Amino acid sequence: MSFPWANEYKPSHPFMQWMDDRLPLPRLVYNSVGAGYPVPRNLNYWWNFGFMALVCLIIQIVTGIILAMHFAANDTVAFDSVEHIMRDVNWGWLMRYVHANGAAAFFVVVYVHIFRGFYYGSYKAPREMVWLLGVVLFLLMMATAFMGYVLPWGQMSFWAAKVITGLFSAIPMVGEPLQQWLLGGFAPGNATLNRFFSLHYLLPFVIVGVVVLHIWALHIPGSSNPTGVPVKSESDTVPFFPYFIAKDGWTVGAFLFFLAAVTFYAPNMLGHPDNYIPANPMSTPAHIVPDWYFWPFYAILRAFTTDFFFIPAKLMGVLAMFGSILIWFLLPWLDKSPVRSASYRPLYRKFFYVLLVAMAVLFYCGGAPAEEPYVVISQIAAAYYFAHFLIILPIVSAIERPDPLPYSITEAVLGEDESAALSPAE
Repeated sequence: MSFPWANEYKPSHPFMQWMDDRLPLPRLVYNSVGAGYPVPRNLNYWWNFGFMALVCLIIQIVTGIILAMHFAANDTVAFDSVEHIMRDVNWGWLMRYVHANGAAAFFVVVYVHIFRGFYYGSYKAPREMVWLLGVVLFLLMMATAFMGYVLPWGQMSFWAAKVITGLFSAIPMVGEPLQQWLLGGFAPGNATLNRFFSLHYLLPFVIVGVVVLHIWALHIPGSSNPTGVPVKSESDTVPFFPYFIAKDGWTVGAFLFFLAAVTFYAPNMLGHPDNYIPANPMSTPAHIVPDWYFWPFYAILRAFTTDFFFIPAKLMGVLAMFGSILIWFLLPWLDKSPVRSASYRPLYRKFFYVLLVAMAVLFYCGGAPAEEPYVVISQIAAAYYFAHFLIILPIVSAIERPDPLPYSITEAVLGEDESAALSPAE
């Protein structure tokens, strides 16, 4: 984001001047997260979750690299190597628990970040590319998390791999070969473990690359804000450093406090007890579930129980599960309202809260047994989920009468903004 009032990087030390002329890395940092990056002055705490997601990614990469030094990607010893990490490696238990609970925390933060985007219209022009790259990041996160869930090679790891990869067999013609290619055979085994370990190690670095693009795309139009009103004058912004570094800093501290509390006092709270049993292809668990952050999409998958003409129910479930995320790519074009923030869209705001309830129901049903009444409830919640994006959102954006917007960001914060009133509106 380039504004005429943005601070320019002017190194005073001779070494920094020499460095800036040859490798302008200090300038890049200064313009990205320093005083050279002006941001809207009215950002609330919902905007802190983007920075927390970056912190989570760093934690996952650091702990993952350490765990990879001691993990054996072989189906005969993988489970034992995890126990070796827990019992024999110095601080291995801490690395494993931080990595496992850090993944859960990562998804909590990202889910909040996504639904903040839903509420405040962060997907609208000119930030479509920021949103699209964010959805790509979420898909990469899900793939990485699923492969990491398989690595401990416990009962739930093995059977989750068998069930989830089995979904691809529903795809006509290419399904069976694709499933065998993913597994490296006809059933989860040593080849599966090696492939998943390699990809689980590689994908976080792909995520880092997409994060760089995500932040780069964000810096072109600049950050959105709770009002959705564009920046119009210098009075609408403050430098990212020190104001928002300090604001992000204390929330990251609070986040790390809760992560430490879970890691030290309830490290297995979000895990499944069956995963402390070595994988046994001859013994099927009574209730196979993925990790909790997949539950809403797993509930959508299981909501399809009857064939529709020539389309098998399994195929419809697979298409709906992937479509429930891919539909987010269309949001910038489904929502045609000129107003971004739901704070000024009373009708949209009501439906947004209903969407939150539907997602909460899908979360619950995804972790429940595949029996009544959970299947019917999942079907109702899934129907509303798709209706919200494909039917309700376009209609609401066309008929809604938004509340009056403030003239500028400063006016929304401090009242009438005389300096902004003198500048032309964007």
